[in-house]
Amino acid sequence: MRVAVVAGEASGDLLGAALIRALKAHWPGLEFTGIAGPRMMAEGASSLFPMEKLAVRGYVEVLRHLRGILAIRRELARRLLADPPDLFVGIDAPDFNLGLEAKLKAAGIATVHYVSPSLWAWRAHRIHTIGRSVDRMLVMFPFEEDIYRRAGIPVDYVGHPLADAMPLKPDAAEARTQLRLAGGAVPVALLPGSRLSELEMHADLVIETARELHASRPGLHFFVPLATRETREYFERRVYELDARELPITTLFGHARLALEAAEVALVASGTATLEAALARCPMVVTYRVKPLTYWLVKRKALLPWVSLPNILAGEFIVPELLQDDATPANLAQALLNWLDNRAARERLRSRFAALHRRLAAGHDERVVRALMPYLSARDASVPSSPGPGLRAAVRG
Repeated sequence: MRVAVVAGEASGDLLGAALIRALKAHWPGLEFTGIAGPRMMAEGASSLFPMEKLAVRGYVEVLRHLRGILAIRRELARRLLADPPDLFVGIDAPDFNLGLEAKLKAAGIATVHYVSPSLWAWRAHRIHTIGRSVDRMLVMFPFEEDIYRRAGIPVDYVGHPLADAMPLKPDAAEARTQLRLAGGAVPVALLPGSRLSELEMHADLVIETARELHASRPGLHFFVPLATRETREYFERRVYELDARELPITTLFGHARLALEAAEVALVASGTATLEAALARCPMVVTYRVKPLTYWLVKRKALLPWVSLPNILAGEFIVPELLQDDATPANLAQALLNWLDNRAARERLRSRFAALHRRLAAGHDERVVRALMPYLSARDASVPSSPGPGLRAAVRG
């Protein structure tokens, strides 16, 4: 059996790898092909196009890459329609995947979307597009399930693989030993993002924030996990160009979880990394910058006052968010110092994070297998490779 998968960035690659592991544990003979990152490829997926080509965020930012992205989607659709997979799973990346899923579904290929777009935050109108594009949604947060049920879209809550994978009691001392932290140094994690477009907006901001912090607290040591060789090279070049080589900065190739488990506090670009920081029990300051026009457009559509997952899941501001014009080195440094100077506040936040962790650890792998069993078990039972409307109706339940 063959499953086509598409991930568009590092966080999708992480989730895709978890999905592949879960399915292969139940169906060892499954083959995965499509667009995959290094983690998915390590689990056996083959990638027809570089995932990095899709890793662009924002309305304005995507315009200069749009022609190439659309060409990739057309070619991938052509290949999948010519040689249909048994199932297509779009992993996040809704701007790319929903259009592709609509074409495949119309041709009789079963389509599943894994990770809900942020309908509850600012894209409520997408529910209709999703209904036309997918046979089933797999969602990661409990409150999302009801949104799709009310819209009549088949949905399964599967929990978040990070919540199952990360320990309920992180070992900060062991993480610091693995990072070879010098005795007496206080570790701070700086996560500027996983995409090159995010590094272009955040690298200088993060470096200058580290400079501000170092000026007032020379005992801090900064760990910067970066997802790809491209982002790491860009960040290290900016450290050199900003004449910041004297700062105690250690760049890491991956190892975000290790840095967050070790860190006393973290500066995190909004996205999945904020959830990872919460699961690591790391007090954080959340930041993000985009092009001004993109920010204006998103702000107009926002349905919630929060952008980071910890605040959204808590339903209140439990971590500070300093975005766009408020995201200055001075402001970010002060917000981080506020955490460093208030041990009681850090402990209270860690207790909130622990409760969140317990809520999200829902047995992801078993739930994913159960959700996709109607599709893959039907194929395993010698169902024809190109399903017709009868199979589609059956698997929708």
